[in-house]
Amino acid sequence: MAASKSMTKSALINTLAEKNEMTRKEVIAFMECLVGTAYKEARNGFTLPGIGKLVLVKRKARMGRNPATGESIKIPAKRVVKFRIAKAAKDAILPGK
Repeated sequence: MAASKSMTKSALINTLAEKNEMTRKEVIAFMECLVGTAYKEARNGFTLPGIGKLVLVKRKARMGRNPATGESIKIPAKRVVKFRIAKAAKDAILPGK
């Protein structure tokens, strides 16, 4: 099976503009608004129905290893942003048996 390239931002804008009978400027403005809203709301959890959810997760402190020296190091606790894919998206992309 030949590897295909992932869709670029420009290709996505063109596709959305064509399918929704919108101008490229309208699609770009909508996408910027959507992204801005996602960034602001990620703290509380931001869901794109059918695609997934952005969530803020607290990681516990843990022990790690410096790959260059093999020395053990303590990795401090921190908060990270994760994307949890929706079941509908999993089922559409990876159909069951």
